[in-house]
Amino acid sequence: MNQTMRLSDANEPFHAKTVEPQVIAAEPCDDVLLELLDIHLAFGGIKALQGVGFDVRRGEIRAIIGPNGAGKSSLLNVVGGVYQPQRGSMRFDGRSPARMHPALAARWGIARTFQNLALFSGMSVLDNIMAGRSLHMRCGLLAQALRLGPALREEVAQREMVEHLIDFLEIQAWRKQPAGSLPYGLQKRVDLGRALAMQPKLLLLDEPMAGMNQEEKEDMCRFILDVREEFGTTLVLIEHDMGVVMDLSDRVVVLDYGRLIADGTPDAVRTDPEVVRAYLGSDAA
Repeated sequence: MNQTMRLSDANEPFHAKTVEPQVIAAEPCDDVLLELLDIHLAFGGIKALQGVGFDVRRGEIRAIIGPNGAGKSSLLNVVGGVYQPQRGSMRFDGRSPARMHPALAARWGIARTFQNLALFSGMSVLDNIMAGRSLHMRCGLLAQALRLGPALREEVAQREMVEHLIDFLEIQAWRKQPAGSLPYGLQKRVDLGRALAMQPKLLLLDEPMAGMNQEEKEDMCRFILDVREEFGTTLVLIEHDMGVVMDLSDRVVVLDYGRLIADGTPDAVRTDPEVVRAYLGSDAA
């Protein structure tokens, strides 16, 4: 694909009249897109996150690693507004919401893929990715259903965007097939396409390589790098494959039992004694 994904001003996202949560003024920092400060999250007596804090710079690929139960997915759920931390704050793109929730996260430009696929299995690949454009639709549901003049023109414009993503992800041959009938690796691409259809500033990837064979992993790594290159998207990914993490990421955060134990470049994290002990295993030393 030769051109960066763009829409004209007429296709910029339209937001219904909703009451926005209080937004706390934040000091501007051009280089930092996301900043988490002292995040605490507990479920009853279980402490999922304990004082976690780090930042994500614009245009970087930031990896989050750690053993099972370390709090990685819980952290993504905090960023996406699914979970509300008991303590701490988040700043995204110069704004700090008093309370983040999924709809606000989507409007601000945060999209996500999931470890367990959540595609509409009976819908075509094209329609699944079109679902990611719903945030950008101006016309109401009735007009869309009846395909009235403005709605029809809008659908054509949005479909062009989706076809662009289908070409980008190299799934043209399956565009009309039900998503649930595709091999697992292709379903992962469709899931990525649906998230990209939102045109996010920040894309959260929860174990994008899980369940893939080596060839599928190599393809997904290529697409992740291309997403940053073509669209300028900032990415945060959870991944257990250390080879993938070390090859893809600019910086790595390591969690262990809800605590941040390391944060730095892949080379620095790889040799950190706490990481070797908690994640790689003591024998790796």
